[in-house]
Amino acid sequence: MSAASNETPWGRVDEDRTVYVREGEGERAVGSFPDGTPEEALAYFERKFADLEGQVTLLEARIARGTADASAADTVAKLREQLVEPAAVGDIASLRERVEKLTAKTAELSEKQQAEREAARQEAIAKREAIAVEAERLAAQPEASIRWKDTSQAFENLFSEWQASQRSGPQIPKAQADALWKRFRSARQSFDSARRAHFAQMDANNKDVKQRKERIIAAAEALAPKGIEGIPAYRALLDEWKAAGRASRKLDDQLWARFKAAGDVLYEAKAAEVAQTNEEYAANLTAKQELLDGADPILQERDHAKARKLLTEVQLKWDEIGRVPREALREVEGRLRKIEDHVKQLEDEHWRKTNPETKARSEGLRGQLEASIAELETELAAAQSSGDAKAAADAEAKLETQRSWLAAIGD
Repeated sequence: MSAASNETPWGRVDEDRTVYVREGEGERAVGSFPDGTPEEALAYFERKFADLEGQVTLLEARIARGTADASAADTVAKLREQLVEPAAVGDIASLRERVEKLTAKTAELSEKQQAEREAARQEAIAKREAIAVEAERLAAQPEASIRWKDTSQAFENLFSEWQASQRSGPQIPKAQADALWKRFRSARQSFDSARRAHFAQMDANNKDVKQRKERIIAAAEALAPKGIEGIPAYRALLDEWKAAGRASRKLDDQLWARFKAAGDVLYEAKAAEVAQTNEEYAANLTAKQELLDGADPILQERDHAKARKLLTEVQLKWDEIGRVPREALREVEGRLRKIEDHVKQLEDEHWRKTNPETKARSEGLRGQLEASIAELETELAAAQSSGDAKAAADAEAKLETQRSWLAAIGD
């Protein structure tokens, strides 16, 4: 500052402490500072300029970084108003130019931010639309295929997503938000109503099935004193059990465990009796196996009468021995049946040979075959003597056939 004139490049102070700012070719009074020195007076209004310049610099930086919000345009307008005739000393014209440049930049930034906000709104709308569509899909499932626990959790997850979208997402038009919420709420209420009805019906069914099956269990438990004799009645109760329907898995398992325990008492009695019986029959099994070992030679016998006599002796002893354990029955019965089949085959063969009608037919046919064979032998000899190879071959083929027939008739 010039001591003589109390001036700076952008302003001056006169004798009565009035401060002026230079603008273009002229100057403008910006205020007075009667209680201080000229330097203090100018410094005061230079600080006023620095405050304005600081606001402009800060807004320039925010716009350059893209962090300015929607209020940036209002800030620019306010700065333009403040710079019309500011009570400040400094390069006001330059500051005005900087603010004018910010006007265009603010408009560009505002347009970009508006587009981003609109894109974010559309994304938020699409997300809530997707939540509503999924809720409607879950609510529309056929009741028979719904997994109630999983679907209930899915609705809880969708509701959490909806709340998160409301809290952290951009605001969407109220009409659209209300319409989407109405769809989601309607789907959730529809599912909740179906779930309540399902479990109410399940509870009623469980109660009904439980009553029926508890009556069956009581009847089964009452059979315990009968032991093995109660098994047929228990099997009839099992048919009733199957017809009684099913309760929930947990309840049905509990009821079945009680019913099965009542049956186990009966079958354990049966198992004990079978074990005792098998022990008693073990000696019979040994005796029958020894009897069968001694009867094996019958399988080699060709005389039907002798074979029948031996088999009859075996059968009489077989009946005297008595029963064998059930698990061994098939084996020993199979061995005896093999011997019986052999004897029957011998008797059938004998009958076929000795049956008068069969024998008569066989003898008549034998005579015819023997006569035919003799005639063919004569023809064969004649053909061989004359050298007629074809006739000899024909006669020999016929001979072979008829000899096989004669052999089949037997003695």
